[in-house]
Amino acid sequence: MRPAIAQIWDWLAEVPDPEIPVISLTDLGIIRDVGWQGNTLVVTVTPTYSGCPATAVINLDIENHLRAKGIDQIRLERRLSPAWTTDWISDAGREKLRAFGIAPPIDGTGADGHVLTRVGALTGSNLVVACPRCQSNDTRRVSQFGSTPCKASWVCNACLEPFDYFKCH
Repeated sequence: MRPAIAQIWDWLAEVPDPEIPVISLTDLGIIRDVGWQGNTLVVTVTPTYSGCPATAVINLDIENHLRAKGIDQIRLERRLSPAWTTDWISDAGREKLRAFGIAPPIDGTGADGHVLTRVGALTGSNLVVACPRCQSNDTRRVSQFGSTPCKASWVCNACLEPFDYFKCH
């Protein structure tokens, strides 16, 4: 008897992101669909961006995890449209990022009171990012590029700790 789709989603929630292991692939929102086509389990994945260097590792981790659960026939499909967005990160995933010391993506209002657009969130212009350690808003961007392409480097002026900010896109 093959496992129910709900069970498979639970199993996929156990697979960590290889770059940020405190967040699962399901919390990250890149697993878009799971279904049976005959005796083959089809898992649809949308990478965080088309050139993500972790995509091959993610696919291998999904396959290995599901095979360890007894699923032999697996097909992974890559879906690029719609493009992944940080809006797909679950609330639990955002909290896991924060607890790990990474400021989760922000939508909303910039430091100057203007509504933050997607471009503003990407570039960090007028962006207020709370320190994930001390929660101070007295922070500044050090570099648009962080430890991975999806993050920017920031520092807290209050506690003096550096941290990554997970950029919106």
